[in-house]
Amino acid sequence: MGPHKKIIPDDEAGTVHLEKLARLVRYYILAATTEAGSGHVTSSLSATDLLVGLMFSGFFRYDADNPGHPNNDRIIFSKGHASPLFYSLWVAAGKVGLQELMTYRSFGSALEGHPTVSFRYVDAATGSLGQGLSIGAGMALNAKYLDKLTYRTYVLLGDSEMAEGSQWEAIQIAAHYKLNNLIGIIDVNRLGQRGETMWGHDLEAYAARIAAFGWETVVLDGHNFNEILQAYRTAVKSKDKPVMIIARTVKGKGVSLAEDRNGWHGKTLSSEQHEQALGELGIVDTELRGAMAGPENFFPENRVSAEAAPLSYTDGSPVATRQAYGNALCRIFPAFPDMTVLDAEVSNSTYSDLFRAAHPERFFEMYVAEQNMVGMALGLACRGKIPFVSTFAAFLTRAFDQIRMSQYSLPNIKFCGSHAGVSIGQDGASQMGLEDIAMFRSVLNCVVLYPCDAISTEKLVEEAARHKGMVYIRTTREKTPALYGLDDTFPIGKCKIIKQSVGDNVTVIAAGVTVFETLSAYEELLRQGINIRVIDLYCIKPIDGTDLKQAIKGTEAVITVEDHHEEGGIGEAVRSALAGEPMPVFSLAVRKLPRSGKPEELLLYEEISKDAIISKTMEIVRLTGR
Repeated sequence: MGPHKKIIPDDEAGTVHLEKLARLVRYYILAATTEAGSGHVTSSLSATDLLVGLMFSGFFRYDADNPGHPNNDRIIFSKGHASPLFYSLWVAAGKVGLQELMTYRSFGSALEGHPTVSFRYVDAATGSLGQGLSIGAGMALNAKYLDKLTYRTYVLLGDSEMAEGSQWEAIQIAAHYKLNNLIGIIDVNRLGQRGETMWGHDLEAYAARIAAFGWETVVLDGHNFNEILQAYRTAVKSKDKPVMIIARTVKGKGVSLAEDRNGWHGKTLSSEQHEQALGELGIVDTELRGAMAGPENFFPENRVSAEAAPLSYTDGSPVATRQAYGNALCRIFPAFPDMTVLDAEVSNSTYSDLFRAAHPERFFEMYVAEQNMVGMALGLACRGKIPFVSTFAAFLTRAFDQIRMSQYSLPNIKFCGSHAGVSIGQDGASQMGLEDIAMFRSVLNCVVLYPCDAISTEKLVEEAARHKGMVYIRTTREKTPALYGLDDTFPIGKCKIIKQSVGDNVTVIAAGVTVFETLSAYEELLRQGINIRVIDLYCIKPIDGTDLKQAIKGTEAVITVEDHHEEGGIGEAVRSALAGEPMPVFSLAVRKLPRSGKPEELLLYEEISKDAIISKTMEIVRLTGR
């Protein structure tokens, strides 16, 4: 089917048809929200004409019976609170029944208050404002540069969320990559949750700013179907720029008691008000349905996987885990041909530049805009890619809302935070990721990995690629010696017992750089006749509690040592895994405000060095008498 099949004619009859469909969609919005007793009615009513004009006039190309068709156009409701409009559009398309619509916001319904992937026509969960454009940019990037398909991505934006910095990150990067297949639609209805938005109905203020970033802009009346259709005609013809449609709308359009009035955000109509509103809508044809054009029957190139290259660490020289991460990306790519790599302008530090050199067509520079980077990774994941996202661990914290929201889309994203902990040294506190383990541990079902040497890093990067879901890999700046052999394996959820004997007094559980501090402590304590068991907790989440309880069996106490804040870190993870065990757990962690200094000075200062491990072990031995 051609890309511009006309579902309605470009004449007065066609406009009348769209007006009838818009009336029907408004009817469904009112019915669903009144039944639910909650929902954002007025925000949905303001954008109704814009979306009816998009979906049912031939511009939006979508096989609704096959939502997974790779060349379907995509639509993201960045203003996710307008979900009543989204669901009602699919009722008007004949793909959702009225009975299902009336379950809106009910427990167990796929029609949740803000869109989630439980609803079959949702690509990515939205609702935290300022994120949809980044997701859409990731999808558009995939179409243009990876799958080389003709689908377009449309993103409905609210005027309130245009104050979010992440929007402007997305606007910049979309222009940089010339994403002419990305079309934003700003519903400028003037009113936010508590009053007027920053620029109110000043459409030219939006247009001037967005055009300055390199977008083509179209300003229009968002309730005039002739102007709406002309805007889409302009948008689909763009050659090298993304397009922003900036529409003046009226919040609550079609319901006089709420039109352009403050105080109606997130408020539904009473039964009496609902009846009044239905009377104002006039005759509604509930048998009417809108048709959509189908997609062109194009498919991405079938990428065949091959064997990953073997590891090549043979000389035993120290290697930083961050460098091993870059090596691993290159090595495993043949086995995971859907991989793509994003970095926030630090690829020569994270070592993802090794992948860029080997596979430049699969690497995308995201510049210093971490929020947008994570959003675009989600967009890529929604289109079947396996994005590896890297930057300093400290800077991923600024994108936590995007990371948090990603979990609700069940994405297959891999994050790598490098330069973690005080062990980075002289760069100082602003560069030290000390909250990242806690952050990623708090994300539902996110795997958290912390390798200590090059071989474990390579093996864990491969495990991450194989795992379906979100994974965080923590890497460090300093080089560390080879600890493991090429035949060692590192299953997710397990740990490694490095040193063990029947006479072990204490178990010390470490990860990353503190593994080597623990091994140094082991040697010195051994000379004093004290045995400690050493465990490398390379997988911090999930932890196999049964496995860990068996690993510590026979010792008197557990010491955890980590280059991370105590709150949310390895110590808390271990305590949770050992819940119910009588064995005490002592935590050595970063508790002082870090400073610039040499790595060894900082480990000593924060009391997570071999000296601190020795001191705590001796204290326990004195108390236990062993």
